[in-house]
Amino acid sequence: MNRILEKEYFSANVVKLVVSAPDVAKARKPGHFVIVRCGAGGERIPLTIADADMEKGTVTLVVQAVGESTRKICALEAGDELTDLVGPLGRATDIGLREGTVVCCGGGVGVAPLLPIIKAMKQAGNRVVSVLAARNKDLIILEDEVRRWSDEVIIMTDDGSAGQKGLVTAGVEQVINREHVAEVVAIGPAIMMKFVALLTKKYNVPTIVSLNTIMVDGTGMCGACRVNVGGKTRFVCVDGPEFDAHQVDFDEMMMRMKAYQ
Repeated sequence: MNRILEKEYFSANVVKLVVSAPDVAKARKPGHFVIVRCGAGGERIPLTIADADMEKGTVTLVVQAVGESTRKICALEAGDELTDLVGPLGRATDIGLREGTVVCCGGGVGVAPLLPIIKAMKQAGNRVVSVLAARNKDLIILEDEVRRWSDEVIIMTDDGSAGQKGLVTAGVEQVINREHVAEVVAIGPAIMMKFVALLTKKYNVPTIVSLNTIMVDGTGMCGACRVNVGGKTRFVCVDGPEFDAHQVDFDEMMMRMKAYQ
């Protein structure tokens, strides 16, 4: 059992959980995810690790209530226990010193898996500009934590209630037009990542996306997370979750995701 030590609401449907998981905390790297189960007959839920503390032996998860299983997880309180928490799984992010600015852009709850990448990129010596986007100010999460590890933070909201009014692509393009960008990392809804990829391809800026939102089983057994990358079939949970954004067939991915809605 993995005990929940802390719980915080970001919004009515999004919670942050700090969970005791010493072995995972020790082994995890940016980009890794875990499989969580709530209840003996509970569904396996893949969740990207938002943070970890090796000394305390904890991992931080951000969970959005979108179905029965995630609603059960979000309903747990500090002191309750998750039935299973297995990992770390997936391939870690390629972290290193880049010859130019690294732009990290996150949409909605995509900021959670983006945070450890931002932190690691900064610790590797990079100049990091983070672009956070959401429909409104109430849906911007982890802003303080992102600011702690970024040289600059740009906030974009659809309604202009925080930062600048506009989409994440507008914020990314601002940075590309004023300084040399070595790499863009984008995590968020599929439609957001698609348009970031289209923008950065126009400017010939290497771009990485995390396709964790399509994962179901998390072990490659179910085949639900298959995507077309560079004309080849890849499985997000075992080959990813991160891929070259310019090689991903987002239209096919989004069409398949409709089957789970």
